Amino acid sequence: MHLILRGEIRTGVGNFSYWLDKLEPYYTRKTGMRLFPGTLNVHLTSGSYPTPANALRLEREEYGGRVSVSIVPCKIVDRKAFILRPDTDTGKHGDPPEMILEIATDVNLRDTYKLKDGDIVEIEVSENSV
Repeated sequence: MHLILRGEIRTGVGNFSYWLDKLEPYYTRKTGMRLFPGTLNVHLTSGSYPTPANALRLEREEYGGRVSVSIVPCKIVDRKAFILRPDTDTGKHGDPPEMILEIATDVNLRDTYKLKDGDIVEIEVSENSV
């Protein structure tokens, strides 16, 4: 079974490229994919998505940093991707963190699929990832 999450694309902070530059080997090892240095920020239009207890984890101790990150496999536009949720995420645009998905994959999703702020997208998550 799969859970379909729907949300609106919004501009994010834009700092994933900074972190990926430092942590790329760790993310590649965890995901099995070399991630594009940017995420797609999706604000859920209804409901929320709490971080699943069985999410992959990049623990801060692994890389000597200050923040651990949950990593949840998903699909967007039928492409394998990952929801990244730092433990310190306090939300954006007034939305709680459970309503925000940062989607990372191996390509620039905006350019590849002609996506822009305001577009509605669907993210597919396996039921056993919730």
